[in-house]
Order: sequence, then C-alpha cells, then structure tokens
Amino acid sequence: MDQVCDINNFQKLIEFIDRAKENLSPDFLLVILGPTASGKTKLAVKLAQHYHAEIISADSRQVYRKLDIGTGKDLHEYQDIPYHLIDIRNPDDLYDVKNFKQDFEQAYQDISARGKATILCGGTGSYIQSILQDQPYSHIPKDEEFRRNKYELSKEALIEEIRSYQVPEDFKIDWDNHKRLVRALEIVQYLKSNPLPQSKERIVKDYLILGLSPDLLSRRGRIDKRLDVRLKQGLLEEVEALLKAEMTHEQLQWFGLEYKYASLYLLGELDDEGFKKKLKTEIHRFAKRQMTYFRKMEKDGIKINWITIQV
Repeated sequence: MDQVCDINNFQKLIEFIDRAKENLSPDFLLVILGPTASGKTKLAVKLAQHYHAEIISADSRQVYRKLDIGTGKDLHEYQDIPYHLIDIRNPDDLYDVKNFKQDFEQAYQDISARGKATILCGGTGSYIQSILQDQPYSHIPKDEEFRRNKYELSKEALIEEIRSYQVPEDFKIDWDNHKRLVRALEIVQYLKSNPLPQSKERIVKDYLILGLSPDLLSRRGRIDKRLDVRLKQGLLEEVEALLKAEMTHEQLQWFGLEYKYASLYLLGELDDEGFKKKLKTEIHRFAKRQMTYFRKMEKDGIKINWITIQV
C-alpha cells in the first residue's frame, strides 16, 4: 500500500482535490473506496455537497431491493444528494461486473449531461476497477446453466479443473472465492475454443481515488458496533420477511455475510452467541479481503491516495 497522505481534516482534503483537479479533465471521476464501515458514504456526501456532485454506488449488494439493513444502505446519510445504482434489481436477479459497467456508464453520462460532477463510492473493488481499467476477461459471456452445475463443486475440485486448462499469464484468479472460481473456470473453458473479446473504449478518461483505511483496531471496533446497531434495527426481522416473501434460505445464503448467517441462525444451525461471533469474524475477514483487492488494484497500476480523515 502506498504511504498514507497527510490529510486528516476536511479543509486539507478540499485543498488536495483542488490541486489535483488542475491536472485532470473537467469531467474527471472522483472515487472514494475503502473497506466496510470505513465511513465512505459520509465522506462522499460531504464532498458531493461541496462540489455539487451526485453519487454512484459501487456496492454489489446494495443494487438489490429489500436487502436494506444487512447491506447497510443507510439512505438517510445521502440527505439531499442524488444517488444512483441502489435498489435497481430484485433479489432473484443476477447482477455482475458487466451489468454494473453498463449501468454506471448510463448514470455517468446522465449526470455529466446535466453539468454535474460524479463521485463513485463503494467497496466492491472489481466494480470500481472495471470502470478505471480495461478488463477484457469480464466481456466473456456467462452460461447460467454451466454456472449452476459448477456451483455444486468444492473449491478444491474447481481449482483442479481450472488447472487442467491453459490459463493466460495475465488472467488473475482469486483462489479463495468459490463464486470467482466458478467464473474463472467458465473463462478458461471459453478461451479453449474462442478468442478473447475486444474491449471498447473506456468512458472515464481521468480519475482521482481517495482511499479510507482505518487502523485495524478502529476498523474492527466500527464493524462490531455497526453490526450491533443493525441487529437492533431489525436485521433478523428483515431476513424473516424475505423468507415470507418466498425467498429461500439458499438464495439468502448466496448473498453472504449478514444474510447467510442470519439464515443459518433461523434454521437453528447457530445459537445466538455463535451467530453473532461467527458473523463478526466473517465481516472482519471480508474487510481484509477488500483491502487485499485494493492492494491488487495498486499493483495493477491504479493510484490510490490513502487518507486518514474521519467525517
């Protein structure tokens, strides 16, 4: 990770952004990223108010309607700032990087056409990277029947099958994520008999990234406190309502974290103490994976300006 910038208050941040703007095109994209519970939305809203901007969310779960408490939408935090790509799909819809990229481009062009600035804010690194950097492998079509069949395989079986193909040197695989292993297998199988699709020109030419990264103890404390708040807000009741609305436990568990472990708790597979302990542990691991992905983005040549500001 690059050295943290000496920016610990809002005025310093504004001065930093204004200096950076001198070397960027007028329609540059301001990006705010960071792990869960790092304060991204609050900072994005404050910057949007200052620069008369609108916010596009880069969150792979907040696109879904009815998944509110568990995904931490906290829509009241946006105050009077228009936001985009939240509550745009039903929970039984499939949504991926390709869908996000299409929706982002439409929202970005709409905002720009109205003469306003755009802030992209979120913690889904693959979504953010797809906007900033050419990713030809994401253009390979998906075969839903193939994916349904492969989801039943273990990670070990998926890895063994992937390694039976010739994997391109520049194709980076997340060996720890089951869903991404299924997608990786789909990609290498496709490339065995098809050429790599050509990428189209990126819509975003210039960007400035601000990364929020609280120290480990602060991050853990924020995550634990936020989960306690969400439970009081009715996380389990939200999951029960989703089940009554004909969502299955399998569907809920696919969304991971809060929804997965709430499902297991309601099924009686976890007691109250085990549910809270396991969920907090998994959210801490998720935040760590987010930071790992952001470091990967830096290794891929994407400049992230890490700051210590708290709003």
